[in-house]
Amino acid sequence: MLSQEKIDRINELAKRSKTTGLTNDEKEEQQTLRKEYLSKFRSSFKSQLQSVKVMDPNGDDVTPNKLVQMKKRN
Repeated sequence: MLSQEKIDRINELAKRSKTTGLTNDEKEEQQTLRKEYLSKFRSSFKSQLQSVKVMDPNGDDVTPNKLVQMKKRN
């Protein structure tokens, strides 16, 4: 995931944007940090999904085909 310093900076810029506003440089920094955060989040989420196995009440594997195919590709 993203370092705590970067997350703190994202939160700091968000607070400041609501109160006093941001300079153009700060707006660009905020967008860059947000994009990096979302990229890391999506990557982590996809990794978690690939480790999921769906079972029905009878104990049968009912994992969606799309997820099974994703696992095979990686």
